[in-house]
Amino acid sequence: MTKMDNGAGAIAIVLHDLPLGGSERIAVRLANRWAALGRRVTLFCGTTEGPLAALIDAGIEVVQADPPIPRGKGSRKRLGRALAEWIAQRRPDVLFVPGNYHWPVLPEIDRLPPALRPAVIAQIGTPLYRHGRSALAQIPYNLRTRRQFRRVDRAISLSPSMTRDADRVLWPSITHCIRLPALDDDDRPFAPVEGRTILAAGRLVEEKGFDIALRAFARLGDPEARLVILGEGPCRTALEALAWELGVADRVTLPGYVPDIRPWLEAARLFLLSSYYEGYAAVIVEALGAGRPVVSTACTPAAHELLAAGDCGGVAPIGDVEGLAAAVKTALAQPAPDPFWLAQSVERYRLGPIAEAYLAEFDAVVAERAAPNVVPISRAARASATLAAGPATARPATRGSAWRRSA
Repeated sequence: MTKMDNGAGAIAIVLHDLPLGGSERIAVRLANRWAALGRRVTLFCGTTEGPLAALIDAGIEVVQADPPIPRGKGSRKRLGRALAEWIAQRRPDVLFVPGNYHWPVLPEIDRLPPALRPAVIAQIGTPLYRHGRSALAQIPYNLRTRRQFRRVDRAISLSPSMTRDADRVLWPSITHCIRLPALDDDDRPFAPVEGRTILAAGRLVEEKGFDIALRAFARLGDPEARLVILGEGPCRTALEALAWELGVADRVTLPGYVPDIRPWLEAARLFLLSSYYEGYAAVIVEALGAGRPVVSTACTPAAHELLAAGDCGGVAPIGDVEGLAAAVKTALAQPAPDPFWLAQSVERYRLGPIAEAYLAEFDAVVAERAAPNVVPISRAARASATLAAGPATARPATRGSAWRRSA
């Protein structure tokens, strides 16, 4: 890989596959921008299957594990092994690990000899303290996370509250906050609409709480209101049956998966997020950037940071049908907020400046590691914990053919 003096000229990103999930979509957006800024970017994938493949720019090298590694039991550990072998041969400056889902690859990278191990930057995509996880269950989760991050050079959180949580679980000196790049630089808000269409979006799975959304919608008692739920998933049949049971099926539409939410936001009066838990919920930023208010459950740090004041929408307790219905009713009863004011509230989530902030972090970590006779503060802060956990066993990666370039 092309090297860059004291900087991250060669960046590797690990993705298990290419669905249109939040972490994967953001990673590809960043990769495209980094490549446009002159960095050598490679996506290392367990498999290159998935609709996100169509959004990868031609300047990105895509490498698939050989044989391919589809999702399944133990697949992330196998992905980590294949990635470690590829790293040992290609020697990138930086490995970027996007989102909590990909953290299980980290122990395999730890086993590389220090001379072969790149700078590792791991993104914290979802809160470390999640709704529904008991205090007792949090203890082994924290211990496992600390082990996974033992040799991570930098953790990137998506909000100040997530940074504070990370500092409780990890070590304060390794976690920095860089906002979520949810908006393209040229995205602009839409003009207000007069209708009463409520838009929701996400995979049709239980954790998205679309049953709560349907019950709250039925509580409105508003014959002019319409609910549109974008997305596909295993709960479709149950949700359609619930809509009939609640007597609102004639005012509820489930169009399925759509590649771009913005045209649907343009036609909506407000956006509704009913999840039980989320990461930073880029869709809240996207909706506000499009000039639409948002009503959300308290499932994400984004709800507290962007909606709690009430000027941009409202927040209801998780799983609270009555509270969610009341928040939606209040939002519909008020005049539509100024779209440009809503968009201004999320101006700091633009892709361009955020992509450059990531590169600045990458360059700083690479330069820090290259500095002679300097022990980075982050490593000093972790030294005692690392020693207590015991040294990692160095296992040179075999130079087999556990990867191949995607055609």
